Amino acid sequence: MEFEHLVQEHYQGLYRFALSLAQREADAADLTQQTFLRWATRGFQLRDRSKAKTWLFTTLYREFLTGSRRSVRFPHVELADAEPELPAVQDRTMEELDGQSALDALSQLDETYRAPLTLFYLQQHSYQEISEILNVPIGTVMSRLSRGKSQLRQKLSPAREDQDSSASPPSPKVIPFVEPPRSSRHG
Repeated sequence: MEFEHLVQEHYQGLYRFALSLAQREADAADLTQQTFLRWATRGFQLRDRSKAKTWLFTTLYREFLTGSRRSVRFPHVELADAEPELPAVQDRTMEELDGQSALDALSQLDETYRAPLTLFYLQQHSYQEISEILNVPIGTVMSRLSRGKSQLRQKLSPAREDQDSSASPPSPKVIPFVEPPRSSRHG
């Protein structure tokens, strides 16, 4: 029963973190399942059960790193999807567009900055927890968050300018009309 409760409580957060790292749904699902498999086989070794969430996120991150190293040696070949992509919905509100722009920009960041930003802002982990998950000092977490936010701002500023320019069309130039001189001859 404890395992089921753990899965229900943490699956969604782990999956989102895995998706932010792997950037592919299938890989995110695999990472999440692998993490729970590790818990099923090794979780009993954790003495302080209050640290289960941190243990799960740390394990998922390490599984991702192991898979990343493996994929460098054996690159994955992407096959064409069997189903065509659905067209994007145009009637989204500005908040949804801004949120989607932020997620798109976040996915473009290097994993070094994407992981702490995702853990802090999307998963609400503390600096200490992020430090434990990523196995880096708290100061490194803080600097990566700062640099990551800076990179996000840079990636989002062109998007903001595009939205601003598309929101209001440029004002037309006024060209004065000058009447041609009238000739005195009428023919």
